[in-house]
Amino acid sequence: MKTLTTTQELAEFCQTAAAHPYVTVDTEFLRERTYYSRLCLIQLAYPGEGDETAVLVDPLAEGLSLEPLLDLFRNKNVVKVFHAARQDLEIFWVESGVFPIPLFDTQVAAMVCGFGEQVGYETLVRKICKQGLDKTSRFTDWSRRPLSEAQKTYALADVTHLRRIYEHLAAELAKSGRQHWVAEELQILTDPATYDIRPEEAWRRIKTRTSSAKFLAVVRELAQFREAYAQENNVPRNRVFKDDALIEMASTKPKTPADLGGSRLLLREARKGVIAEGILAAVKRGVNCPPDRMPRLDNSRDKLQVNPALADLLRVLLKSKTESAGVAAKLIATSSELDQIAAGERSVAALSGWRYEVFGEDALRLCDGKIALSAKGQAVQVVPL
Repeated sequence: MKTLTTTQELAEFCQTAAAHPYVTVDTEFLRERTYYSRLCLIQLAYPGEGDETAVLVDPLAEGLSLEPLLDLFRNKNVVKVFHAARQDLEIFWVESGVFPIPLFDTQVAAMVCGFGEQVGYETLVRKICKQGLDKTSRFTDWSRRPLSEAQKTYALADVTHLRRIYEHLAAELAKSGRQHWVAEELQILTDPATYDIRPEEAWRRIKTRTSSAKFLAVVRELAQFREAYAQENNVPRNRVFKDDALIEMASTKPKTPADLGGSRLLLREARKGVIAEGILAAVKRGVNCPPDRMPRLDNSRDKLQVNPALADLLRVLLKSKTESAGVAAKLIATSSELDQIAAGERSVAALSGWRYEVFGEDALRLCDGKIALSAKGQAVQVVPL
């Protein structure tokens, strides 16, 4: 197998790949010690058999530029095939501001083709390629060099089997006419907003037991400082301070470095220097936050008047529709979304796009009393009223 370590080698491979209808792509990266993923290896393959049309690209090689690959990503005549593409796309978007267009995600396509929810690559290799995968190199530190032959073989398998998987799923989608279903799902993956983590919104991920606006104002300021510091210094947010320490500080509201020294949960490194100063300043901003700028939790869903009988009927309808369509149920609607529909909410994803075709239209008719459900043997039938 070939490992590309120069820009010229990468350019030659990408020029050859550009003559084919698709190229399969995967990456190996590390994120344990950094905020942003560190790209360590790229695997590429175009149509063919075995390893002859596949390569590894070493982005850590001195002097190697990824610009030839980015040009291939911009080439609209070549489909870029990934499996579970979100993290891969985030890396290329954050580092280069480029999305692979057009994109095909085999995990999304597999859910549409009836392989279940968030189906793994190994499962697709077993079911479609009728082969197994060697998992011994799964926990490799991909930043270390040299890579062993076993590690290279493991990495390359992520794109060589992907060719057959893609061709199989693409054919199934063409047969069923569901290509637009997958296209709708992939729009979010190529939306820059998907990867835009705004520090001022970081507090919404913090789980708290109180909805006090004064308390949440401190939580918001602490979470914003932590996120901004982690991004600027490229360190994991938990290396700055963890969520439990954030909640503790929002409760105790420290005013001085001595107060930080009395914390039970704050990391030692965060009790001094820039982080300590940032914590104290954030707490002060939160405490002094004007009432009209205090955050509020969205409790509107908690106040929904859910009709439990209708919600149960919607669950039955969803199960029936997804079984007959061969689509994973959670791809269409979650349990909480069904409750929202039963409570009268209409701005739910299940009521638009391809989901409307499969489930949403009859869900609304059920809510309006225009249809009923009837059991016939093992099947559930829709009965017009």
